[in-house]
Amino acid sequence: MSHVRDMSLAESGRMKIRWVQDFMPALVAIRARFEREKPFAGKKITISIHMEAKTAFLALCLAAGGAEVHATGCNPLSTQDDVAAGLASMGVETYAMHGVNAAEYRGLLVEALSCCPDLIIDDGGDLLDLLSGDYAHLGKNLLGGAEETTTGIHRLHARARAGVLPFPMMNVNDAKCKHYYDNKYGTGQSVWDAIMHTTNLLVAGKTVVVAGYGYCGRGVAMRAKGMGANVIVTEIDPIKALEASMDGCRVMPMDEAAPQGDLFVTTTGCRDVLTRRHFEVMKNNAFLSNAGHFNVEVDCEALADMAVRVYPRRQDITGYELADGRTLNLLAEGRLVNLASGNGHPAEIMDTSFSVQALALEYLLHHASELGKQVYDIPEEIDREVSRLKLHGAGLHIDALTPEQEAYLSGWQV
Repeated sequence: MSHVRDMSLAESGRMKIRWVQDFMPALVAIRARFEREKPFAGKKITISIHMEAKTAFLALCLAAGGAEVHATGCNPLSTQDDVAAGLASMGVETYAMHGVNAAEYRGLLVEALSCCPDLIIDDGGDLLDLLSGDYAHLGKNLLGGAEETTTGIHRLHARARAGVLPFPMMNVNDAKCKHYYDNKYGTGQSVWDAIMHTTNLLVAGKTVVVAGYGYCGRGVAMRAKGMGANVIVTEIDPIKALEASMDGCRVMPMDEAAPQGDLFVTTTGCRDVLTRRHFEVMKNNAFLSNAGHFNVEVDCEALADMAVRVYPRRQDITGYELADGRTLNLLAEGRLVNLASGNGHPAEIMDTSFSVQALALEYLLHHASELGKQVYDIPEEIDREVSRLKLHGAGLHIDALTPEQEAYLSGWQV
């Protein structure tokens, strides 16, 4: 039975779900095929993804394929209570509430797994942690699952290297139709949408420090530059650092960037990116935000320990007044800013990512008996199929090679 905060919010949630559906043509096409073929008939699927409208539509797509779907969130602050109620009202067992504490959040995850699913979709690895520990018995029917975020993939590979991955997992994050679009264009837009909405301040003319220049960092930096910011990038990878420099960003260590930045965005997937020594030299009224999955990139404990006063300044902005009179502003409690204080990625972006998710589960269902307890890349044909569906939905067409061109490319003679 669903566990949501307020079922009276259901109509608002259904309205949001209907809205995004109009802008997700690839997933609409996949849902239509799933309705005809019922590939998941008789199967139970648990999904743990940010509980908002695009996620809800993915859950409904899987349900259309015959699955009994159990849905929960993957971050206490990203759940939208009206969407959770709306999804529950549409027949999907839903366990998600905004703003719960750590114990309550864990309890909701366990409720979502209590069906003993055949397949899972994870975002950040929380389901996998439970299924690898005290709740391993809830994985007795598992064929495998899919993981969609960079942080979660790091954790999967670490488990696989240690030989403790309990079942096969599909690496959705590294699919081209995911990280090319979701990580770069989705994160680039949704982070700034959240920051601008939350602060109601100008980006142009500010010095923005972006920690990390993977696909997420590239997107954040690109949009900041486009709005007139002076962008500094910090990196540990010399190749990515050189790319950032050639893209027109200044590159330096965080120790040098800390006193210069007006607004900081961490995108590394690592911990302790902004720490006490950086807080000690930051400007008064600097803004700290995180676009990584877990709230460990900004050392919130050190910030609280340094503060002589902690107080709310605006919704989703906490002020930390330091002994010397400076105030540092933390957005969304250091959690994933684009979802904790925003609406997440645009629907058109999540159309590609969630289409890959849906097809990855179908692939896993058909091939589970052939797969070991490893992390598997998404087959190229899934990327190509999602791209074709997306182009078709956008009314776009592309060229095809002639037989002569194919022969030229496959041979060695000019």
